[in-house]
Amino acid sequence: MAERPDEGVEMLETPSGDGDGVSSGEDKSGHSSSSDSEQDEEAENIQIDALEKAVQENPANYEAHVQYIQCLRKFCNTEKLRQARKSMSELFPLSPKMWIEWANDEITLHSSIEAVPVIEEIYENGVHEYLSVPLWLDYLRFIEEHDQSVAQCAPAGVSKMRNLYERAISAAGLHVTEGSKIWDAYREFEEAILLTMDDSNSEDKAKQINRVRSLFQRQLSIPLADLNSTFLTYKQWEIGLGNACENSSDELDVIPKSVASAYQRALDMYNARVSYEDQLSASNSADSDRIQHFMSYIKFEDSSGHPARVQTLYERAISEFPISSDLWLEYTSYMDKTLKIPTVLKDVYSRATRNCSWIGTLWVQYLLSLERIAASEKELSAVFEQSLQCAFSSFNEYLDLFVTRVDSLRRRISSCGLKDDGLDYSLIRATFERATEYLSLEGIGMEDSLHLHDYWARLEMDLGKDLIAARGVWESLLKKSGAVLEAWKGYIDMEIRLGNTNEARSIYKRCYSKKFVGNGSEDICHSWLRFERQFGSLDDYDLAMKKVMPRLKELSMFRMQQASKTGFPSTVPNNDANARTPSKKRKMTDGSMEKQLSAKRQKDVLPGRESHPGSAQKSGPVDDTQMVTFIPTVLPKSNKSETKIEQAAGDSVSKGDAPTFYTDQCTVFVSNLSLEVNENHLGEFFNDVGGVTAIRLLKDKFTGRPRGFAYVDFSDDEHLHLAIAKNRQTLLGKRLSIARSDPKQGQKKGLTRGGFAGGRGRRAASVEDEDHGRGERQDRSSIKSASHRRGGHVQLTGSATFAVPRSVRPLGWSSSEAKPADGEEQPKSNQEFRSLLMKK
Repeated sequence: MAERPDEGVEMLETPSGDGDGVSSGEDKSGHSSSSDSEQDEEAENIQIDALEKAVQENPANYEAHVQYIQCLRKFCNTEKLRQARKSMSELFPLSPKMWIEWANDEITLHSSIEAVPVIEEIYENGVHEYLSVPLWLDYLRFIEEHDQSVAQCAPAGVSKMRNLYERAISAAGLHVTEGSKIWDAYREFEEAILLTMDDSNSEDKAKQINRVRSLFQRQLSIPLADLNSTFLTYKQWEIGLGNACENSSDELDVIPKSVASAYQRALDMYNARVSYEDQLSASNSADSDRIQHFMSYIKFEDSSGHPARVQTLYERAISEFPISSDLWLEYTSYMDKTLKIPTVLKDVYSRATRNCSWIGTLWVQYLLSLERIAASEKELSAVFEQSLQCAFSSFNEYLDLFVTRVDSLRRRISSCGLKDDGLDYSLIRATFERATEYLSLEGIGMEDSLHLHDYWARLEMDLGKDLIAARGVWESLLKKSGAVLEAWKGYIDMEIRLGNTNEARSIYKRCYSKKFVGNGSEDICHSWLRFERQFGSLDDYDLAMKKVMPRLKELSMFRMQQASKTGFPSTVPNNDANARTPSKKRKMTDGSMEKQLSAKRQKDVLPGRESHPGSAQKSGPVDDTQMVTFIPTVLPKSNKSETKIEQAAGDSVSKGDAPTFYTDQCTVFVSNLSLEVNENHLGEFFNDVGGVTAIRLLKDKFTGRPRGFAYVDFSDDEHLHLAIAKNRQTLLGKRLSIARSDPKQGQKKGLTRGGFAGGRGRRAASVEDEDHGRGERQDRSSIKSASHRRGGHVQLTGSATFAVPRSVRPLGWSSSEAKPADGEEQPKSNQEFRSLLMKK
């Protein structure tokens, strides 16, 4: 505890004593004493000035305020000390110890009656901050001694003192270990009044006796420490009045049965709480342990169903740990659910935000609590403005505050329907405008900004009834984030939702040619085409096709150029809807390899395809969602060993792209993945194994969502076997299946069943993807149904082809197909058909 105030005053008065005393170290002229005093005073001023400057430069520095006040109190600079305490109390809640020091210093400096209201205000502020029995006792003692109306037992003074004691009982009377001190002081006050009464006034004296008896009985019904001592005092008091026999065999006979029963229950309750109190009183407990003890105690007390005692425990906890945000969050949540008293809720939330002003969640709960108790707009606005002055750890906390404020305004405006309590939609608009100015896109992120503007635009329509303002919201976002695809989509969706198809079409015309991140440029083109199918006329659709198709070709060429520069295939889909371009052969850097491949190209092209990789089939406009099918590529065999090449996953490679090839020489196949798993999750999962070189997560080609399968490449077999050992372990709630990827088996099945030659694609290799069963069935059906439909012709394979009518057989045969058997009718050339017609 800091130095007592009377000692400080003595320090201040000592240098100005009678002036006759001289220390042994000073000379006859007294110059040495004067010089030392000046040096001490100069050192004090330097220290005070340094601390004062620190407080002024950083008012939020709590420790600087404390040190400044301690220094001023030590050197008895009373004027600056009073101002420093006032300044700090406006910014921070002071501890009970600091309030007691402040009040005692003022009592020492000002003993006049005029100073009583000022000191009383200090005590009031102190007991409001935290639960402190010593502070309450000091406050009660001060009023009894210095308030003249109380000291003279005037009716007004007695009434004032009783009200103050009842407040103290409500605040601290349930404190198990210290609450009895308040009860004892209250009872002693009433007994003192009883002693001053004249015996002639029997009626008033009887009322006073009953008042003292009532205090005894109230105290005996509460589980407090020293309860047995209180009972003995009560017994002696009743014996003194002649209402009980001192030699009674049963000590409970001296009190009424109802009081005895309440006393016995209070004893049992106290005994049940002794173990919790012992844990809290242990001096060697760490802070974290003490907080846990408090929470266990609170949980036990809550089970007894007495909210007032739970509240007292919370108050005891926060008085010891005032900046524990978790404690305040628990406390305020409990008060919201249980003690829904407006004045109490306001007081608790006000203190919570003063102690932990940097916790945005507390401010949000404060605003919601005020709305629940139907606080006025003035109160809500004041709390909201106060919250914006605080320093939070992230912009999202400010965003949450703005949205909470808008939510409250929307609910109240929608419910009242009138401009009640100063409510008007202009308040919502002003809040949104402040939010966009206050928050930056870098701070809250694009997704949060989109939600904010979407909410704003919707309220402009629903409550503001202003379509122009709603469009202005989206236009303002596009000015700042015009390169973000979602901003344009949100604007378009609003117009479609309102039925404004022409306006939506005009927005598509503005943005279809813009450059967006990833596949965004292609997505907006296809979105426009889908829009015209659903809402537009044929002319509108044709116009959209005319605009979109050149753009898609341009994007496709750009992706191919980028892929050729980087040496990696483009992952952006080729969405040329006017022509189907056959898959490109992988370019070989070695000229000899190119020569070896040139002889095989005719065989490698599937039926219905042009043999030249650069040629395209000529057809009319087709649907933009059609997909170009790959042609598997045959790679030359190595002289040393045959390397099996497998094509990248069909789902992870977008439609129309050149296929990506992987050699699964040291790869595991992971199945039964949660759809929430991404590459980072898998990387962390195999982090203890090590040696991961690549992770390939299979995704749906249409939706882009994960399918629950992945390939993980490792640097060597040692790491591979360690990875396989993690089979059946759990990741994000799903038990994984991990096996070595075997492209040879899938390649053989592809050759025998589907007629493919060369590398194995991920689609063909889905035998192992789909738990080694389902994928095989899918491969057969996809190969039979898809790979034999080329250029509008149908070719059937299998045992039932003998029954196929000639009318559905292809007119021409590729070099890789079997020639017709002898005796079958050969297809006629164009010249032969001409000759037949001319003869006829």
